[in-house]
Amino acid sequence: MKTLYDVAAPAKLNLFLHVTGRRADGYHLLQSVFMLIDWHDSLHFELRGDGGLSREDLAAPLPADDLVLRAARALQQAAGTRLGAHIGVHKRIPSQAGLGGGSSDAASCLLALNRLWGLNLGVRTLSRIGLALGADVPFFLFGRNAWVEGIGESLQPVAVPPARFLVVKPAEGLETARIFTSPLLKRDTDRATLLGFAADPFGFGRNDLQTVAQNLSADVAKALGWLAAAGATGKMTGSGSAVFAPWSSPEHPAVPEGWQARLCSNMDVHPLAGWASSDD
Repeated sequence: MKTLYDVAAPAKLNLFLHVTGRRADGYHLLQSVFMLIDWHDSLHFELRGDGGLSREDLAAPLPADDLVLRAARALQQAAGTRLGAHIGVHKRIPSQAGLGGGSSDAASCLLALNRLWGLNLGVRTLSRIGLALGADVPFFLFGRNAWVEGIGESLQPVAVPPARFLVVKPAEGLETARIFTSPLLKRDTDRATLLGFAADPFGFGRNDLQTVAQNLSADVAKALGWLAAAGATGKMTGSGSAVFAPWSSPEHPAVPEGWQARLCSNMDVHPLAGWASSDD
């Protein structure tokens, strides 16, 4: 195998996100449900025999040393392989949106290169590598909708009914670090239960990061107001700035200039599920 083309890297929505505490090392303890949606980036991989790692941006430009290259380098070092790859990235998921695009790209890169390089590493090993890159990476390697706890490493499958959502990304993005370092962030939300979530999956809980985000970015409040004016009760996903709401209509009103809006369906299983074994 010398090439892998059109490798999918889907986005996610946080159906709720509660901050329940903070560890001594500064990492925040969370509870959330991560749900896969059919908004995705596409990655292309070509084998290099010289050990080199290179990246080509096929749409929006990425930082020079983004999560894709960092994931490739981390896997290369962990496996001790002398193989390399040229990676093309067609970026569709907006950045600084809370949709997990960078983490998803990193996870799909780990899965694809594991296959391209013939490493045969399992999901547990890849997840250990992925967690060092970002707290959301293990979820995308997990491969299904999940109840998430800890700093993102504790995952269990969760059933979510099929639905459609309108996802709106305003012009301004948000840096995750600004949210979690804010003194306004509530860090002591009571622990939720899976039973409570199951009773009302799309109306359960809140996003504890949303109040902080609205203080940092007027665009978040504007986007939530836009959804409300369209007749929908919105919620921010992740650390923002994208917001979403369940949506039954096949169309949606025009969004302001510079915003992005997309109608998305949820997915039960990641497109790359099964690309690595789960029993290592």
